[in-house]
Amino acid sequence: MLNCRSLFLGAAGIAVVMMLSSCATAPKVTRTEADEQIDLSGEWNDTDSQLVSAEMIKDVLSRPWLDDFVKKTNEKPKVIVGTILNKSYEHINTETFIKDLERELVNSGRVIFVASKEERGEVRDERKDQQTGFTESTTAKQFGKELGADFMLKGTLNSIMDEIKGKKVVYYQTDLELIDVETNSKVWLGQKKIKKFVKRSATKF
Repeated sequence: MLNCRSLFLGAAGIAVVMMLSSCATAPKVTRTEADEQIDLSGEWNDTDSQLVSAEMIKDVLSRPWLDDFVKKTNEKPKVIVGTILNKSYEHINTETFIKDLERELVNSGRVIFVASKEERGEVRDERKDQQTGFTESTTAKQFGKELGADFMLKGTLNSIMDEIKGKKVVYYQTDLELIDVETNSKVWLGQKKIKKFVKRSATKF
């Protein structure tokens, strides 16, 4: 039969083991600025998304199609972002990239940005709800006032990886195109490439 001292020592030992285990697995968290560039795995990250979107939108807005449209219509072009396909070997959240593209377009002030198909559905539901009689008639928004997009921006994300003995080179290529919605003609083609060299340190046991 175990005595009290043995039980106490056993319980104390278990407590110490649990404490050490907890200390060993507790993560260390350091807050950083949201725009700080941090690359841990070498894979596509928020920095790549922001840099690529900023450079590509800057390029598309500097091309002749924009001035040609303004001279012809005396209006800002209405633009919508379509599908961005991820054809890379990684799981990339294209929604984040699309939002970065949208932000750059809207904040440029040079185009009128049109809501996506999903967003339009939600707004239409709200507009329909305003017609039920519960909304002040002078503030209820009418149907048939939506702006049709003049151009659609869409594209693909691709990647190639070359790896050997703890070293790898990751190559990303983003291709975007701006399409005239009425004529289906492509008025701009843009491409941005990123290459990363990743070297993993040898693990010592």
